[in-house]
Amino acid sequence: MSLARTWAVAITGVDGHLIEVEGDLSNQQPDFKIIGLADKALGEAVQRVHNACANSGLPLPRRRLTVNLSPASLPKHGSGFDLAIAVAALATEGGLDAASVAATAHLGELGLDGRLRPVPGVLPSVVAAARSGIRRVIVPAANLEEARLVDGIDVVGAVNLAAVAARHGSDVEVPVQEPVATAVGPADAAPAVDLADVVGQPEAVEALIVAAVGGHHLLMCGPPGAGKTMLARRLPGILPDLDDRAALACASIRSLSGQKVASLSRTPPFEAPHHSTSVAALVGGGSRVVRPGAIARASDGVLFLDEAGEFQTSALDALRQPLESSSIEIHRAGFSAAFPARFQLVLATNPCPCGDYGVRGGTCSCTPMAIRRYLGRLSGPLLDRIDIELHLARVSVAGRDDRAPVQSSAHARERVRAARDRAAHRLRDTPWRLNVHVPGTWLRDGPLAPPLLVRRPLDAALHRGALTLRGYDRVLRVAWSLADLADRDCLGVDDIGRALYLKKGLTA
Repeated sequence: MSLARTWAVAITGVDGHLIEVEGDLSNQQPDFKIIGLADKALGEAVQRVHNACANSGLPLPRRRLTVNLSPASLPKHGSGFDLAIAVAALATEGGLDAASVAATAHLGELGLDGRLRPVPGVLPSVVAAARSGIRRVIVPAANLEEARLVDGIDVVGAVNLAAVAARHGSDVEVPVQEPVATAVGPADAAPAVDLADVVGQPEAVEALIVAAVGGHHLLMCGPPGAGKTMLARRLPGILPDLDDRAALACASIRSLSGQKVASLSRTPPFEAPHHSTSVAALVGGGSRVVRPGAIARASDGVLFLDEAGEFQTSALDALRQPLESSSIEIHRAGFSAAFPARFQLVLATNPCPCGDYGVRGGTCSCTPMAIRRYLGRLSGPLLDRIDIELHLARVSVAGRDDRAPVQSSAHARERVRAARDRAAHRLRDTPWRLNVHVPGTWLRDGPLAPPLLVRRPLDAALHRGALTLRGYDRVLRVAWSLADLADRDCLGVDDIGRALYLKKGLTA
């Protein structure tokens, strides 16, 4: 038999596409060609496969060998196709069980000694293979733990090419070799933090809980030492655990980023890029292989931009489209990649470059022009997409009450969970489960739209130009989160008034 088929997976963004790898022998001048829109790294697989086969005791046929990656119109990137190409090439002469080869997907890079090297993106690749009906996949031994997180598929970890060939029926001696380890170890676990550590900011703590209930975006403005970073880092601890879908999606993003994935974490991710971060690092990018940026890594979790006034204006404005669409699409010549962007944005900024503007006892040395330029980096369209705006002050000795009740993360998480359950029950006949996802038309004109008397303060703010229509809808969403926290089935004037205050500091 001169034609053999097996399977591999091409990753575009976070989506995997099953690729049929066909090997064919012909009676022409000996050569080895790979066709099917392969990039340079994949084109170099010819030499890697040739040497790996020779050093594994599995020499390739001395005839013209053509390997086609189908569909040919889909761009293929990286070295993860090496194993599938080698298996298809070896199966053309009938030395491997054709049925076994055709029923298996192969993922992994080949070293010149025949060992399998780990590749990024194995988890989404195995997910794509399972969804396409493949029931067995062979991966490098270093990726075995990650691949086994997918249910309903037989995952085999192999150390070298000879072991893969032997599994498909080849009579070859399998050498004893040390498996190639992953270059990146597991991420260090974040230190445990508790909401009870926050002292003297009860209104800010309550606003943080409201944001957690509805998935609302939050801006905190205040001088250094007011507790902005402390509050932001405690937001993931009061969010409910991720469900199976979200946990698998977050693990897939970590896999694509090159991190080691050994288990499905149920804790919402927390990303805090430095203010010197470029636009490409924030939204993701790359010339040939597109990698997820901080926005995608924060999906189903929290994206925290500390010192937001120090970020590039272009980086901050790049957040506007993902905040609206909950996804981000990156276009490159010949292909595009999409990543999820269902993150909760938290911004923290000082009132001026030195941080002392308007602070009691502080001496601000900034010029009016410097202050306007600093705060002007947070553009109006970006601020219009923020649901809650907090102005924090430093905690004074007089304002600190050690006898005040302390709210722990566990207690706050239970309140958030109960409020989200009430929201899900209220929205049970709709496709939405969180208040932040409910469209404005449904909020204003749906079956639970507030009566005219209740929304009168909101209409007045819209009439005098204090709110845009987008801001109007965002205030309604926050109002529903306040009602869910208070266990109310309908909006009241107090909910609208409190939501207006949280949005713009406005009163009825």
